[in-house]
Amino acid sequence: MSYRARIRDGDATAFAQLFDEYARAVYSHAYRVLGDWAAAEDALSLTFLEAWRLRRKIDADGGSLRPWLLGIATNVVRNMRRAARRHRDAMARMPRPEAVADFADEIAGRIDDAERLAAIRQAYGGLRRHEQEVVALCVWSGLSYAEAAEALGVPVGTVKSRLARARRKLEPAPSPRQVEGDRSPMKEIR
Repeated sequence: MSYRARIRDGDATAFAQLFDEYARAVYSHAYRVLGDWAAAEDALSLTFLEAWRLRRKIDADGGSLRPWLLGIATNVVRNMRRAARRHRDAMARMPRPEAVADFADEIAGRIDDAERLAAIRQAYGGLRRHEQEVVALCVWSGLSYAEAAEALGVPVGTVKSRLARARRKLEPAPSPRQVEGDRSPMKEIR
């Protein structure tokens, strides 16, 4: 049985011999057309897969199978280029992605704020009810002494003295960790 007939009938050894003989020629052809060694390797693989699929079309008689393989390689390369062009065109139609902001600083700030807020809430919880009320009205809600006094039904002097006591209680003790410029819980509520 001839070499061509053996390939046509699915003889793996004959097909391996075909690969050994012409793989370099197919690869070189694909590389020259595509200009990319990785794409040329893909084209080589696809060419021989397609050759295996089309092996029954080989005539039993004839010369070299090189032209047949290079014809298959040309079609494979054409299909690869068409697919790449379609992919590029599709990607060009996609909206450009917006820059994604780095949220690390924001998250770190939120964690710091949450820690400060927890400290403030703890200190605030240690105040007497009437001291909490003046802090909430004057500091957090921005009422004047007179407006807070009106809201609570107490004299303005009482609001001032309660707020002064609350601020003293809320001032943190100096800490060896505290760096100049740190925000203390009291500064948050002033």
